[in-house]
Amino acid sequence: MKFTDYKYEHMDIEALQEQLKAICSKLQNAASYAEFKNAFIELNDVNKYINTNQTLVDIRHTVDTRDEYYTQENDFLNEMLPVLKEDIVNCNKAVMASTFVSELRKEVPETYFLQREMEEKSFDPIIIPEMQEENKLASKYQAIIASAQIEFDGETYTLAALEVKTNDKDRDTRKRAMQAYWGWYDEHAKEIGEVYDQLVQVRTRMAKKLGYENYIELGYYRMMRFDYNKEDVENYRKQVLEDVVPLDNELYARQQKRLGYDTLHAWDEKFEFTSGNPAPKYSREELVKRALKMYQELDPKTGEFFEFMTERELLDLDSKPGKAAGGYCTFIPNYQSPFIFANFNQTSHDAEVLTHEAGHAFQVYSSKDIFPIDCVWPTYESCEIHSMSMEFFTYPWMKSFFEEDVDKYYFNHLSGAVKFLPYGVLVDHFQHEVYENPEMSCEERLATWRKLEKQYLPQKNYEGIDILEKGGWWMRQLHIFMDPFYYIDYTLAQVCALQFWARIQKKDEKAFEDYKHICKIGGTLPFRKIVKEAGLKVPFESGCLKDTVQLVREWFENADDSQF
Repeated sequence: MKFTDYKYEHMDIEALQEQLKAICSKLQNAASYAEFKNAFIELNDVNKYINTNQTLVDIRHTVDTRDEYYTQENDFLNEMLPVLKEDIVNCNKAVMASTFVSELRKEVPETYFLQREMEEKSFDPIIIPEMQEENKLASKYQAIIASAQIEFDGETYTLAALEVKTNDKDRDTRKRAMQAYWGWYDEHAKEIGEVYDQLVQVRTRMAKKLGYENYIELGYYRMMRFDYNKEDVENYRKQVLEDVVPLDNELYARQQKRLGYDTLHAWDEKFEFTSGNPAPKYSREELVKRALKMYQELDPKTGEFFEFMTERELLDLDSKPGKAAGGYCTFIPNYQSPFIFANFNQTSHDAEVLTHEAGHAFQVYSSKDIFPIDCVWPTYESCEIHSMSMEFFTYPWMKSFFEEDVDKYYFNHLSGAVKFLPYGVLVDHFQHEVYENPEMSCEERLATWRKLEKQYLPQKNYEGIDILEKGGWWMRQLHIFMDPFYYIDYTLAQVCALQFWARIQKKDEKAFEDYKHICKIGGTLPFRKIVKEAGLKVPFESGCLKDTVQLVREWFENADDSQF
């Protein structure tokens, strides 16, 4: 069966509500554990049905935001899913209140019950109107970004396609492309700023209605942060400033010297080598073929997984008009299928999609049979360990993508991994400032970003791009709009992935077995326990970041980039 044959059903919300009410009654009135368990299985089946149809709409809407049918269905679900959530939560409360819950705890992962605790703290029917408004605003942001049509050198580009030109070998082309790219954001800054302001206000109203001082605590509960808190994150941010920013400053200085520039401008940062950045040598079709061979050789399980993905056409990789920005991996429960969405742009990003998003997909493929459906995925920071680590485990096969530029790719990829950490922390810090001060104006938010940016990314030189000097970079970061506080997760996972990288360097044969193990256990454990199961150090632990960064520093000290 191909993805195009996967059937979407417009959901009858009233019928589902009645079904959920009946399940709730069965859970409350069960005379035996067997009756209770059967009702719990029914609830799981309904969750899978809802999730399947929601995911199919998400995919088909983002693949083409101009498709009227799926735009309407997306709008419909934005309205109705918060309504359904009330009935689902009532069922979940009935599970937790049952005299049989102690028996269920023997069969169901601990994270299921942790999720119910977080749900209790983050949802009440009184916030349904705000949830509906939040969904609409997030979709509005996606539509604005997807609508971009930018004229550059006689051709029309989407934002994703124009990014290729910002990495061009010719410095003047990079400069003009970046000015055109950010010129579009400058023209739409008021519109984007207003959408974000409305999102901040609606999320703040949610928090106030639920009795919280601001959105931050509610945001952590909604993100299902089981075993770390705001204080852990604040301490982690300090370690990034102390241990990572100095190394990154050295790498930027080394890059400037390598390029022979007096000044490293914003349009130079993604351009690492005078000979040009490494880019895959082949078309999208050929890259997918080579990725299939790579996964078949890496491990029988990864080979089986990627064969499934290609045979069912579960990858949508080409950038095209009307397609939403970014990339993601999702899961369609009733078809037990991961799905990878991306915007290929003929840069090394394309190879990273086939490793990063495939890491997510391999994890959920490995854990697809976990019961209940709530525990198939782990929380986001754990999910990103699978994706970022897969980027490193596939290093031996990158020659078949980059050929003679493979060493250049390794240098570029590893430096990108550590250069990313302060940026990821900046995105998180910015959101804490925004939600602590929701009354800030759009201009004050811009200024806040720029102030923090100077701490975490002191090398930034925005001469010639006014919107960035004002603090506008955050407007391109989809997560800030769509998934508040989902970004520190990437950095925590990157620190874990770098530990896997270090084990690979030491030829630790158990590294990939540990990786497969944490993929298989899916979301059955919270973050800290998953990290321990992988044989890694938790990033919050004192000295973890310092030790990890030191190993990376040593690699760069021994790397000869003069040949590039």
